[in-house]
Amino acid sequence: MNAIMQRIEPKQQDIGFIVRRLLPVRGCRHIGPFVFLDHMGPAYFVAGGTSGDVRPHPHIGLATVTYLTQGAMMHRDSLGTVQRIEPGAVNLMVAGRGIVHSERIPPDIRESQLAVEGLQMWLALPLADEACAPAFHHYPADELPQAQLPRALVRLLIGSAFGMHSPVRTFCDTLYLDWQLQAGGELLLPAAAERGLYLFDGEVQVGGETVRAGELVQLGEGEIQLTASACAHGVLFGGAPLDAPRFLDWNFVASNRERLQQAREDWAAGRFTMVPGETEFIPLPG
Repeated sequence: MNAIMQRIEPKQQDIGFIVRRLLPVRGCRHIGPFVFLDHMGPAYFVAGGTSGDVRPHPHIGLATVTYLTQGAMMHRDSLGTVQRIEPGAVNLMVAGRGIVHSERIPPDIRESQLAVEGLQMWLALPLADEACAPAFHHYPADELPQAQLPRALVRLLIGSAFGMHSPVRTFCDTLYLDWQLQAGGELLLPAAAERGLYLFDGEVQVGGETVRAGELVQLGEGEIQLTASACAHGVLFGGAPLDAPRFLDWNFVASNRERLQQAREDWAAGRFTMVPGETEFIPLPG
């Protein structure tokens, strides 16, 4: 089997700032339990403004994973959570049967004109958990294990690899790691039933093929080694295949369309618990 099964180029979208959407796409609706991937920024925001602020909006049936490489964001949700997200930390918000949250750019980031950049990903919850009670978990950067290898640095965000185990809560077999290679570096990728590789910077060789910054590749099975002739930085993610098909509608994920329709009706009717202290919200799209 080829090391690279599919190459995915991002599609730019403006959600108040530019994001590059990589999942889902035609021919690749998910990689392991990951059903959504946006590369946010790098973006700069005007002091005293509201550009980049994502007003309160709902989710069901998924867990969001937020991971920043620079800047900061302020998370608030309907559980009463208020959490600043900073580079290297992992924020896991479990929507389950329903949660509402906002993500805003902190004033100090605007005033100092620091760039904000990172990945926003969604994990489809297994059938047994898709209607669980909502929850929020924050894992600071210094709680996540890392390994210094020859010409390589690996930070384990979710799952187990390289003899390390992440404290981040999982619902099924899940792998998510941040890797950096120096010039001449090599990295044998850990196994997973399904794997995706995304590059922030640089380029790497995968099975004799070149993968460049901004490109997502769906990987095949078996041993796969990365090599880099210059410095490169990216993430590897994946895990067990979904336990049933999933449907996506706006910010909702579910194993049946009836649950999606009910969520739409509940949001339109104001039946979701809102975020304390927030007065705005994103209306249901037509």
